[in-house]
Amino acid sequence: MYPEELIAPMRAELSSVGFEEFRTAEQVATHLGPDHKGTTLIVVNSVCGCAAGAARPGITFAVENAKIKPSTLATVFAGNDKGAVEKLRELCLPYPPSSPAMALFKDGELVHFVERHHIEGRTAKMIGDHLVEVFEHFCA
Repeated sequence: MYPEELIAPMRAELSSVGFEEFRTAEQVATHLGPDHKGTTLIVVNSVCGCAAGAARPGITFAVENAKIKPSTLATVFAGNDKGAVEKLRELCLPYPPSSPAMALFKDGELVHFVERHHIEGRTAKMIGDHLVEVFEHFCA
């Protein structure tokens, strides 16, 4: 686990634009349970460089610029929110564990997943533009 004071600013980058933090497996399971309706984007946040340079800024761009957005924005932090991350990864199978990552659920079903290798080497604007298109397709 990383010291909370180290990752607090990284958490704040997403919470400041409306993301709710899921820190336990129960929070993830309850939110995405059988009665889940609507769309939920859950971001697996991370301390890595591609999270700082591309993922979080791209996500922020999408949330601030998309006309259509998921009904819920949530995040878990790899390396700290262990139970929440494990539960989310279970719900994202068959995709392998990845951080950072972005999972979009609609009515409880995973409909889109962005893995680390889709983030690395791309600009924040490219990621943001991609997410805007994903939101328009699945959240309308």
